[in-house]
Amino acid sequence: MSGDTSKGVFVTTSTFDDSAVKKAHDAHHKIILIDGKKLVDLMYQYSIGVQVRNVYEVKEVDDDFFEAN
Repeated sequence: MSGDTSKGVFVTTSTFDDSAVKKAHDAHHKIILIDGKKLVDLMYQYSIGVQVRNVYEVKEVDDDFFEAN
């Protein structure tokens, strides 16, 4: 990153080695590193590139139904 850049994002589907993390941390501008695990978390959180496979219905007993009148 050069010029008047003040922020940057590097994304990988893998992981960053220690030297990459150190370089990003020591940079004179902010660099955000997004590794594969974080990428999947973000995709899941914002529903990007994913779809709902199953929906489960959770039921509980309705106590009012069983009360004597």
